[in-house]
Amino acid sequence: MPGHRPHPERPAIRSRNSRTSVPTAAEASAWAEVLVRRRLLHAAVLAPNGQWLVQSAPEAPVRVLDGAAAMVDLAAQIQHHTRTTRNHTR
Repeated sequence: MPGHRPHPERPAIRSRNSRTSVPTAAEASAWAEVLVRRRLLHAAVLAPNGQWLVQSAPEAPVRVLDGAAAMVDLAAQIQHHTRTTRNHTR
């Protein structure tokens, strides 16, 4: 609506993919830990250069992710796949 302003106490609705900040190394580490703990990834290791080495299964090839944003994006992709797969099996 032209001239429509969101209510000051309610944030504007954002699309699923919008972020207000760049993912941090701490956020990427937290997501990596959760994904490995829940067995959604076999391994996720932060390299000294800031890249992430991830493996989906013990025999799978190692993927190299370029930084925290790529790790958080992977977590979002896995989460989306898990949710859509779960909804299709119900």
